[in-house]
Amino acid sequence: MTTLVTGGAGYIGAHVVRLLQQRGEDVVVVDDLSTGDASRIGGATLVELDLAACDAVDALTGVMTKHGVDAVVHFAARKQVGESVARPAWYYQQNVGGMANLLTAMENAGVDRLVFSSSAATYGQPDVELVDEKMAGHAINPYGETKVVGEWLGRAAGVAWGLRFVALRYFNVAGAGWPELGDPAVLNLVPMVLDRLERGERPKIFGDDYPTPDGTCIRDYIHVLDLAKAHLAALDYLDHDERHHDAFNVGTGTGSSVREVIDEIGRASGIDTTPDIEPRRPGDPALLVGSPVLIERTLGWKAEAGLPEIISSAWEAWQAGPRRIDD
Repeated sequence: MTTLVTGGAGYIGAHVVRLLQQRGEDVVVVDDLSTGDASRIGGATLVELDLAACDAVDALTGVMTKHGVDAVVHFAARKQVGESVARPAWYYQQNVGGMANLLTAMENAGVDRLVFSSSAATYGQPDVELVDEKMAGHAINPYGETKVVGEWLGRAAGVAWGLRFVALRYFNVAGAGWPELGDPAVLNLVPMVLDRLERGERPKIFGDDYPTPDGTCIRDYIHVLDLAKAHLAALDYLDHDERHHDAFNVGTGTGSSVREVIDEIGRASGIDTTPDIEPRRPGDPALLVGSPVLIERTLGWKAEAGLPEIISSAWEAWQAGPRRIDD
């Protein structure tokens, strides 16, 4: 079995690559290395390539044919909500264009299994405490819209030429399965807080006037290793002839607020994490927590780590990196 992982040198992708290698599979990583690191993929074959480039289809087709690829896990995408609001056309070009190029190459090479890294951003801002898979399609920012369109493309390819497709919609990812695979980019809440602490600055909270118990946004935080295991479960699900669902929430079903996460970082690190309050960012929903019932019932997957385990592993990974925070 040979699996191609786009974005496999990145944070989540590197965890999936390692788990695939641990179960004896060959792995090909396609990554433009804009945020990824080639040292994170072990013995996997690396192809440096921008999926949205005009010549990507021919290059991808050649890679899949040369290496006998059987399945693809697709992570490579731009993912910052605020940036997507400021640069919507570019986000569509990168995320939707990259997905279209990948699907075309898969059809050309006869590769018919795809696990797509979707997002809880496909839900927008539903007026419920727990969102289920039927509520998608109401994104409130261009990033989320590109993920909705990515799912449409995957389903359309299934009708057109028989692609076996699963989309995993996950929420806020944090932690590290191994200290050397911590989140290397300062794009998500936990590394953003640690980055500011390392620089001797206070964490920032963007908006404390949301309609939530403490006024800060609530999200479903999932351990990156739990998430990586969900991708392998989805790959195995694609081997089944009968697949009654093609999209799954990947989460814990329990929300934590931004303030609660920052407080937990303070407990794990022993550092004062009193935050500065900034204005809201555009495109951020107040509450987004997903029901994990469908994935638990269908794939037999269940999140194991809670917020304390997530944050303690993130702290350990940060301290093992080049920007250790000294007492």
